Amino acid sequence: MQAETTHAPTPSAPNPAPEFKRPEAPDDQAKAGQGLAVAVHNVHRSFGDVKALNDLTIEVPEGRITVLLGPNGAGKTTAIRTITGALAPHEGHVRVFGLDPIVEGENVRSRCGIVSAKPALYDRLSGWHNLEYAAELYEVHDDQEAKIRSAAARFGIEHALDQPVGGFSTGMKTRLALARSVLHEPELLLFDEPTSGLDPESAQAVLSLIREMTANGSTVVMCTHHLAEAEGLADRIVMLEAGRDLIAGEPAHLTERYWPQATLTMTAEEENSLEPARNLPGVLSFTDQSPTTAELKLDDFVRVPDLVAALTAEGVRLTSVEPFQPSLEDLYFAVRKEARDNNEIGEIQEQGVAQ
Repeated sequence: MQAETTHAPTPSAPNPAPEFKRPEAPDDQAKAGQGLAVAVHNVHRSFGDVKALNDLTIEVPEGRITVLLGPNGAGKTTAIRTITGALAPHEGHVRVFGLDPIVEGENVRSRCGIVSAKPALYDRLSGWHNLEYAAELYEVHDDQEAKIRSAAARFGIEHALDQPVGGFSTGMKTRLALARSVLHEPELLLFDEPTSGLDPESAQAVLSLIREMTANGSTVVMCTHHLAEAEGLADRIVMLEAGRDLIAGEPAHLTERYWPQATLTMTAEEENSLEPARNLPGVLSFTDQSPTTAELKLDDFVRVPDLVAALTAEGVRLTSVEPFQPSLEDLYFAVRKEARDNNEIGEIQEQGVAQ
């Protein structure tokens, strides 16, 4: 479907292309006080001649799940590393809870739990000793044993704590890294592909736990290129391409921006029998897709029962009525298509951004 966008969606107005403007850097302490756990503004970071981040802006509300979406090489991992202070931006501003992670890195990292795409673990040590070592680093001294066992149980690895980590499967190592990330009860959790190597059941369990963490007050930033993982999980999404944010916002609001009109597909038994729907109240447009199928754009989905009743009264034998509910995948490709149409992706790729 052709995506339509608008700054102020109305049923009849076409949408202009979005503007790719970045805000001026705000007073970071003030922004943090207004509910931002992370503020990344106009950040550039290069490795030699290759730009990894290109005018990147990300805002992460406290107590919510923000998902960074994008293909491999979009800059998601580099963005996480700038948030923790592992990498310094060459230009721009990064603040975590109002703190500069380069200047006050120890204070920032003590409030973060991190799981990288390939977590570093001590293979010669047992799972228990890996967690015990992390607990000491994070100065978890009160009830240390109980907290280690609780974290391990949370991710289903308590039965393997006495085994050397070198013998763990990829999925078990991911679970151990996740357990390690929550030992010190961090305020901000940074997960880079947290379900990598997990079987579908284990991956779903991890995603449920991530939702549980925000319900308990934590803030989560998660990187993924798996759209199905982010579907229904993300409170806010940021779509990245070649080190730059293409668009950001709550999924429902972004979907409304690209599909401001309710869309419905109807199928009937007899050919051309759906024609009466063309002039029914609330129908903004009517498009034949086949002799027995039509796509209708409505001013609101509340019109559907009346449409069905009116057509039935006309003797139309309906075989299906399917409202179009755009998925995150639909949104993802609509955003990327719009960026390509505006030559936004092409321009930043030509500048030598990492792919």
